[in-house]
Amino acid sequence: MRNKFTILATALFLLVGNHLFGQTNDRQGIEQTIQSYFDGWLTGDTTKVGYAMHASCKLKTASDTAFYETDRATYLSRFQPRSKPDDSFARVINIDITNNVASAKCEIETPKFLFTDYFNLMKIRDRWYIVDKVATRVAR
Repeated sequence: MRNKFTILATALFLLVGNHLFGQTNDRQGIEQTIQSYFDGWLTGDTTKVGYAMHASCKLKTASDTAFYETDRATYLSRFQPRSKPDDSFARVINIDITNNVASAKCEIETPKFLFTDYFNLMKIRDRWYIVDKVATRVAR
């Protein structure tokens, strides 16, 4: 009986451990993708922002009267290289992972605005990409 319990406990430990280890690696991959986006956004580096975004990524915003959808190339064309402002910050608020998809709530804070981004991410060929972004901003 003790032998069966040991085998069962070991199998359960390995199953849970592999699941948690996989999620830890996935979380790290997601955080690296988002950090690349943050670094590029804050410095106008389109290589870093573009690296984080899948080629099919669409960015969506809305006002009280209109809905806007922007493709990746148009979005990247709006960036200009600059020094990272000392008074701007970016942070991940929450990440939710299910298998090879995830969502992340993030904020970028500048002196003028607080941007809140909701990223949908997918793991494609062992790499995480932002595949969709919904964003809003409020004046500070």
